[in-house]
Amino acid sequence: MPTPHVSPGLYEVFLAVARAGSFTAAARVLGYTQSAVSRQIQALEDETGAALFERLPRGVRLSEAGRVLLPHAEAVRDRLARARAELAALRTLDGGLLRLGAFSSAGAALVPRAQAVFRARHPGVVVTRVEGPSVKHLGLVAAGEEDLAVVSPAADRPAPEGVTLHHLLDEPMLVALDRGHPYAGRRDVRLAELADEEWIVGNERLEDTLFRAAPAAGPRPRTGLMAQDWIAKLGAVAAGLGVTLVPALAASSVRPDVALVTIHPDDVPYRGIFAATPPAPTVAATAFLGLLRETAQELTPATGR
Repeated sequence: MPTPHVSPGLYEVFLAVARAGSFTAAARVLGYTQSAVSRQIQALEDETGAALFERLPRGVRLSEAGRVLLPHAEAVRDRLARARAELAALRTLDGGLLRLGAFSSAGAALVPRAQAVFRARHPGVVVTRVEGPSVKHLGLVAAGEEDLAVVSPAADRPAPEGVTLHHLLDEPMLVALDRGHPYAGRRDVRLAELADEEWIVGNERLEDTLFRAAPAAGPRPRTGLMAQDWIAKLGAVAAGLGVTLVPALAASSVRPDVALVTIHPDDVPYRGIFAATPPAPTVAATAFLGLLRETAQELTPATGR
């Protein structure tokens, strides 16, 4: 015998009649007419292939089939109630999950500040956060595996299909020098003055490093030491092995034996920082995006434009 496909609403009517002991009393509780309740019980009996109530001179009582169905109908009611509560929690941010991604230096100030405020306002929402390169996070958002990511995409590459970019700020680069460097105490420095320096970068292709945001004019930097990890980069700088670019958002986390010097306004590279979301972000992602915008405005005086 095939399993009947029963509307959950019929179970609610069934339970109301079982509790009230009559179609008329159940109709009053539900706000239906007595005939509407009678029709829905008949539809449920047709679906299950069994008489669920014994019709009495005054009211009804559960039949053997009705007594078998009762705990299952109660289970359906309880599951639906839990589902409604969880869906309501998503709308009100009393629960749910926010899957967040960010590139590494965004985790120094921008993301944690926004996340701290979000947690204080919405403690019931679980936030998971993964760090990695921007291209990885753009792919995860496009695949529906992240709800929001803070990224710095290449300006000449369009966002993947299914990703909407929200501009947060333009972040300038600083130059990191060892404390004994002749320019360590300067107010600012021109990139041409560093033409003979050994630059520490994270990739052989300058287009895939922080230099991609540098003005096209000017000497090509001389690179020798490759280091993707920030601890390794700054350790090499502190040891006098070279110099490197540091994003302004990460300036507060730079070790004390490294000097940060502002790059001259005519030379300073800026990179765009964006939040990436699906075209229709979740309620939690929308709320977090608002906090990212607020945090970006607070950070802008310290980072540039």
